[in-house]
Amino acid sequence: MSSSAFHSLFDIQPASNVASPLPTHQKNNGKAPQSMDDIGVLPDVELEDLASGKIYEDSKVSGTQTPGYHGPAGTQTPKTPNELEMSRPPTPKRDEAVGLIRTWNNPPMTKWRILCCCLAYFSNGINDSVVGALIPYIESHYHISYSIMSLVFVGNAVGFITAAFFTNIILGKLGRAKTLILADLIQLSANIILVCTPPYPLVVISFFLMGYGAATNLALNNVYCAHTHPSSVILGLAHGSYGVGGIVAPIIGTAIVSSGVLWSRFYFLSVGLRLCCIAFAAFAFWSYTEESEPNLITALEATASRQTAAEEVVSKLKDLKLALKNKVTIFGALFIFAYQGAEVSISGWVISYLIKYRDGDPAKVGYVTAGFWGGITLGRFVLTHAAPKIGEKNYVVILTLGTIVLQLLAWLTPNLIGNAVAVSLLGLLLGPVYPCAQTIFSRLMPRHVQTTAIGFIGGAGSSGGAVAPFTTGILAQAAESTRDQNNLSDMRHVGNFNAAREIKSCFDYCGGR
Repeated sequence: MSSSAFHSLFDIQPASNVASPLPTHQKNNGKAPQSMDDIGVLPDVELEDLASGKIYEDSKVSGTQTPGYHGPAGTQTPKTPNELEMSRPPTPKRDEAVGLIRTWNNPPMTKWRILCCCLAYFSNGINDSVVGALIPYIESHYHISYSIMSLVFVGNAVGFITAAFFTNIILGKLGRAKTLILADLIQLSANIILVCTPPYPLVVISFFLMGYGAATNLALNNVYCAHTHPSSVILGLAHGSYGVGGIVAPIIGTAIVSSGVLWSRFYFLSVGLRLCCIAFAAFAFWSYTEESEPNLITALEATASRQTAAEEVVSKLKDLKLALKNKVTIFGALFIFAYQGAEVSISGWVISYLIKYRDGDPAKVGYVTAGFWGGITLGRFVLTHAAPKIGEKNYVVILTLGTIVLQLLAWLTPNLIGNAVAVSLLGLLLGPVYPCAQTIFSRLMPRHVQTTAIGFIGGAGSSGGAVAPFTTGILAQAAESTRDQNNLSDMRHVGNFNAAREIKSCFDYCGGR
């Protein structure tokens, strides 16, 4: 290739031009600016002056802008590339992000809504815990066995399971306030039936209605409390209110039936509480809408939720399918199944156990249930505060192992006072398990299926609260039958021995004659 041809490929400039380059002009690519304020015209300036900040300093000292440049008002030319990099909007601080989360006092109505949830939990605790104290008197009134008496737990569980399939649908149609009112009305009707001392089949139906109403307000209140900061403490307070009801009910119930009053008259107290719950729910949640929840999730999740809602409207049945496909829902249901089965079995049958196998006085051992629920309440009010420090998952494992040890101690120690103490300590360790587990489940599952999933978990837990006490009742009935047969066999052996002794005495007497 010739030197002239090679030279044509390059534009060789003198060294003087390299040392002092020509001014650089802004290209407009043939497009007219929409507004001088929006775009502006960059003047003919030296690149080295722009890089060093000389133009900016000169204009700052003189109080005038560079001629020919009309930038937006309030803007400044960065001095260095680092300042240009840092000129983007600042990232929100962690404290500012936390401020977006609903807290116990922001918005102000949240305090009343939490109190409303606590009252509902208190009323549920009243209904659930009094059964153990009343079981011996209900059995005596209707002349029924342990296995037939266990049907009240089955009815309650069927109500819980049924509510799991309809809670989200009713919530979507009626809204939170009306759904809570409906749940309380259903429980009110059940309490009115029990006050009338109906035939036993209606007692079972009443427990079905109480289970349905309790499952509905439990699912809604659990979701609300789990998304209010600090969730572990608030759930501990809510479930602690349930424990307070668990303490009060056995004491009042035992005092009523011990004085000779019919067992069903206790439910006048439940009727009054349900009327208060209806009024409080209407006051606290009437202005509440589900659309107020976006502040509970991050901006990225909120954007994704809006995009998903725009693309597809997910039906309630699909939400249920999604919830059932979630591993958290399945394992959570199994865990709460076991937990609530243990809790209801201990609360429901410990009095009968102490009467039959520890020779306890029915007028006194009825208060052991109050000690059990007192332990649960104290655990939920006090021990839940340690959960964030230790970690909810590790905390639940530690507490569960402790409850197993205490359960074995109460079972194997043949002492009435020792059993009562062990049962109370067992309640203390059981108390924080449920609220901590609910916090874990709420964090691990998607937002749009939480109400359905937690309702399903509650239904599974209630089924555990039916299967375990029902099985306990059947086993107790079988053990009682075996015990009676052994006693009868012993009596026969004693009778045969006495008869043989009498015959021998007769022969000895005749021989002596």
